[in-house]
Amino acid sequence: MTVLADIRGTTFAAMRGPNFRRYITGQATSLVGTWMQTVAQSWLVLQLTGSATAIGIVLALQTVPMLLLGPYGGVIADRSDKRKLMIGLQSMMGLLALTLGLLVITDTVQLWHVYVLALALGFNQCFENPARQAFMLEMVGPEDLRNAVSLQSTLASVSRMIGPAVAGLVIAAGGIGICFLLNAASFVAVVTSLLTLDVSKLRPSPPTARARGQLREGLAYVRSMPDLAVPLAMMALVGCLAYEFQVVLPVLADHTFESGAGAYGFLTAAMGAGSVVGGLVVATWGRTGIKPLVFAALAFGVAMAVAAAAPSLPVLIALMVIVGA
Repeated sequence: MTVLADIRGTTFAAMRGPNFRRYITGQATSLVGTWMQTVAQSWLVLQLTGSATAIGIVLALQTVPMLLLGPYGGVIADRSDKRKLMIGLQSMMGLLALTLGLLVITDTVQLWHVYVLALALGFNQCFENPARQAFMLEMVGPEDLRNAVSLQSTLASVSRMIGPAVAGLVIAAGGIGICFLLNAASFVAVVTSLLTLDVSKLRPSPPTARARGQLREGLAYVRSMPDLAVPLAMMALVGCLAYEFQVVLPVLADHTFESGAGAYGFLTAAMGAGSVVGGLVVATWGRTGIKPLVFAALAFGVAMAVAAAAPSLPVLIALMVIVGA
């Protein structure tokens, strides 16, 4: 019992803080909605065009702003009250989801609508992602930061397991538009959690004063630190060349295995299930550093190669669990 208690205490150390518990509860609701929209958006584009290229364009419009402006978003986060910045940006993300949902359920949606809204979401994420990551330190402090990040990653994986499966069922029962509307409603939870945090218990870092060359200084610092530069380079390679599931999985489900949105949802959910296991292992026993990262990246590549040769949908679903882990 003592060993189990120690493991629980280590795995969920960051949960001791009431602010983190409140925040993570709001995030749990919102992330399920986000993954529902992720599945619904790819499926919507596939139904509108039948083209994997069109899905790729939508995802490019959503991610290229982060590539171009992500570092500047970090500068803005350093200069701002991160909690207030997140409240505004999360509210905007909810409005974008609501707009797309209304366009779909009124049967007026066109491909260019999806393109524009994806681009707007991408610009929003340029500033929301770095603010959210930096805010984690203000909530839990340096002593529980790694655990909080691991738990946040595990939560994202749990949401990836639940959200796509629910999305597949919702699309089959009520249509694609309902997924977008449910995602819009889910942002109420995360905004409410941010509004109701105990601000006196936060440990905010002093805002960085505006000055010339701050972005260049940040990039120069990353280049001078191999422990930062190597993981960032690996993330760039994985993100550009390997993390294309939102394009490939719906096409596999619809074209290769001739199944519906439910199959796509369960493929994504299977990957999320594996990620939950991997995230909890990292939160409890994980080691940081270049060597563990390289090993994990190699294992990820091997798992993807095996999944690519899957002869049937049930086998692919099982293999996606391993890819996620």
